[in-house]
Amino acid sequence: MAREIPYIAAVQEALGLEMARDDTVLFYGQDVAPSDDDPLVKAFGRARVRVSPISETAEIGMAIGAALAGYRPVVELLMSEFMLVAMNQVVNEAPRLRYMSGGRVKVPVVFKAGYGFTAGWAGQHTGSIYNMFCGIPGLKVALPSTPADAKGLFATAIRDDNPVCYLIHYLLILEHGDVPEGEYLVPFGEAAVRRTGSDVTIVATGWTVGRALEAAETLAAEGIEAEVIDPRTIQPLDTETILTSVEKTGHLVLADQATRHASAASFIAAEVAEHGFSSLKGPIKLVTALDATIPYSQPMEAYVLPDEAKIASAVRQVLGSAPVTA
Repeated sequence: MAREIPYIAAVQEALGLEMARDDTVLFYGQDVAPSDDDPLVKAFGRARVRVSPISETAEIGMAIGAALAGYRPVVELLMSEFMLVAMNQVVNEAPRLRYMSGGRVKVPVVFKAGYGFTAGWAGQHTGSIYNMFCGIPGLKVALPSTPADAKGLFATAIRDDNPVCYLIHYLLILEHGDVPEGEYLVPFGEAAVRRTGSDVTIVATGWTVGRALEAAETLAAEGIEAEVIDPRTIQPLDTETILTSVEKTGHLVLADQATRHASAASFIAAEVAEHGFSSLKGPIKLVTALDATIPYSQPMEAYVLPDEAKIASAVRQVLGSAPVTA
């Protein structure tokens, strides 16, 4: 049975259920449970829920060690940019150890962080930097766009025997949606078709999924039926669902909050160009953030970011019903 709860509550519910199910799951971070009145502390104690030092290098290094010792640590990193401080551990240690040991060790660690907080936070805490983690063999990347997926992908991430970047969008955390009660898992590598359509495929990630759905409604009033696909995980990526949709529609628009040349949209476009070129009836169009640091000014921020109007305009362009613009 499902009921409507906020995205952030779905995240917390998944963590609590997994900690209750498996006593090897640990949770810690710089701003985790500062009071002993925190529900997780009351339920699981300070041995499993801890405040960590203000050092991402220490946090992530401890997590990898704990994972090698048989635990399943979840590290609360708050902002995805904070992982940049410990990139050696994130990209060169955790994802490599299982392979380099010939499968003798597992590294079941979750790097939980927020991203995309484009609400006047300016340059350093607004990035959508998930693309830089996608090309690392052994590292998985989940981008839930709905409360149900926030719960289901988190549970799957915790149970995975490989390191996972579980990234939640800060502009989504208060959005409500139907979330199943009890144990709920969303498999990695299975995209969701959020809206069916026959004229154009729109592939969107995270916060831009909602913008794509709004654009699709606008386009429907013009007689254009857009199919909206949410990959849910970008590593692994469900290319089959995307290619099947493009085979049906013949047109592809990709919406991504990341900058154009560091976006998931760019490598999804490459996959379709290589494996689905014969299905395309027109050029692929990317709707991304501009290659610029997110500004503090709200009008400038809006200028830099993708939105539903820009997505709808891109669809009209690939269908030949609007002039091509830069």
